Amino acid sequence: MTGVLMMNNKQNIKEFLSFIKAGLPAKWLLALAIVLSLLETAASLIVPLFTRNLVDQMSSGMLSTGVIVFLIVTFIIQTVSSGFSYYILAYIGEHIVSFIRRQLWDRILQLPVAYFDEHESGETMSRITQDTNTVKQLITNHLVSFLTGIISILGAVIILLTIDWRMTVIMLIAVPVSLLVIRPLGRMMYKISKRMQDEMADFSANLGRVLSEIRLVKASNAEEAEQRKGRNGIQQLFTYGLKEAKVQAVISPFMTTIMMAILVVLIGYGGVRVASGELSAGSLVAIIIYMFQIIVPFSQMATFVTAFQKAMGATERIQYLLKQQPEKNDQSLGTEKKPIRFEDVHFGYQPDTPILEGLNFSVRAGDTVAFVGPSGAGKTTVFSLIERFYSPTRGDILLGETPVEEINLKDWRQAIGYVSQESPIMAGTIRDNICYGLERHITDEQMEAALRQANAYDFVMALPDQLDTAVGERGIKLSGGQRQRIAIARALLRDPAILLLDEATSNLDSESEAAVQDALKTLMKGRTTFIIAHRLSTVVEADHMIVMEQGRITGQGSHQELYRSHSTYQQLVNQQMIS
Repeated sequence: MTGVLMMNNKQNIKEFLSFIKAGLPAKWLLALAIVLSLLETAASLIVPLFTRNLVDQMSSGMLSTGVIVFLIVTFIIQTVSSGFSYYILAYIGEHIVSFIRRQLWDRILQLPVAYFDEHESGETMSRITQDTNTVKQLITNHLVSFLTGIISILGAVIILLTIDWRMTVIMLIAVPVSLLVIRPLGRMMYKISKRMQDEMADFSANLGRVLSEIRLVKASNAEEAEQRKGRNGIQQLFTYGLKEAKVQAVISPFMTTIMMAILVVLIGYGGVRVASGELSAGSLVAIIIYMFQIIVPFSQMATFVTAFQKAMGATERIQYLLKQQPEKNDQSLGTEKKPIRFEDVHFGYQPDTPILEGLNFSVRAGDTVAFVGPSGAGKTTVFSLIERFYSPTRGDILLGETPVEEINLKDWRQAIGYVSQESPIMAGTIRDNICYGLERHITDEQMEAALRQANAYDFVMALPDQLDTAVGERGIKLSGGQRQRIAIARALLRDPAILLLDEATSNLDSESEAAVQDALKTLMKGRTTFIIAHRLSTVVEADHMIVMEQGRITGQGSHQELYRSHSTYQQLVNQQMIS
């Protein structure tokens, strides 16, 4: 088990270093930061030497102004170089984290819909915010001090050996003692921080779920149930936070105690040697200053170990997301008007739970096909396959003789206009939503024409800010019918070759529905159109009708043919006529 953990840790370190390497800005900037850090460290190491000379001169009554001038110049060099090196290294750290976030953001947008079915949005948000922030804290807050601290410790030890090797050896005894404690605690911190980040992701996922459906929560009187879930998550975070604190409560005081004990020994032993004349007072002062230059970086290293272990856990989760396969986006073969065929198409969201079984049908270019059948028959899943949100588990979807999987994904989706019964609306203005996803410039005149066709012009122009009216999160400031008509206007502006209408007029009143149906009839001319409609009166004129039941096609033909020969279709028509 320990071997596996060590291998995983080495892999995480390797991946973390690859992040840093890939996200580095110009190499000369890094070189400049290193030079300035070395200059700052060198200046800080020289200060005790000048202090030693100053103390010895003052004790002998022969104070040199040259020593004072050199001391002041050294302080200035140290201050200036420290400031610039810190800023440059912080810039490098921010640049690296920005690079990681861009990679994550690009990958998230390229992931297939199936990934989001399996992972809550809050969890994914935690990866790009919480986990990257953990890596950022390590680079910007700890890595800088760690690197300069190593240089400071090495330089101080070398100088101390030249001043008095006996006292230096006393100090170095603390190193193996400290490592014996820090190493096992570091492994413990890695496990704790990894679980802490996982709990944070779960809590963020739950928070996102509740906030996005807050109206359902309140309408269902589910506040108390959600309160219990939230409190459980908070309690878990509290528990792991305390576990982290326990490890820190051992590491930091232990390091401080070790260093202070060594300092007491040095002062006592050094005082005896000064009294005997074996060591000058200035040398003892210099040794004590160097001791502090070792204590501070060494204490910071303990904090660095904790932050480093946290970053390793975050890196592991970031890598998991980056290793997810993006949607395929093959060569562009064009999306000209050709028949669309389903050949023995099978599909299931889970391998052992089929949703669609053996679908076979063909739609000529420019024809309209309507899918009818009871709820849960798989009609909307067919649309998801056409949009390539998912790929068939078996069989092919063809455009002409070309599998749609071989068509450039962006080109394919650009050729599709989709209006669903849920009418998704983004936070922003009506203008933003109408033009959403369109790469070409859309004039106000074109938008207004689309709104008129969608029977949305009057209500939009009656709003205080008209096209620039903010619709709120998920379009909550608009009614269901208004959201539907905005979605239809958006589809009209796309001028697509393929139309997918999933209950496209379900939220409209009878007057609006008639107007939009006229607009859709105009739009459907010359385009291949797929329609899902529970109200059969809206699709009886379709060129082809397909009856689906339990994921299978049980009938195809015109309205008259199906009414005569298909019992389920006949039953659906009669039920609607009675109602």
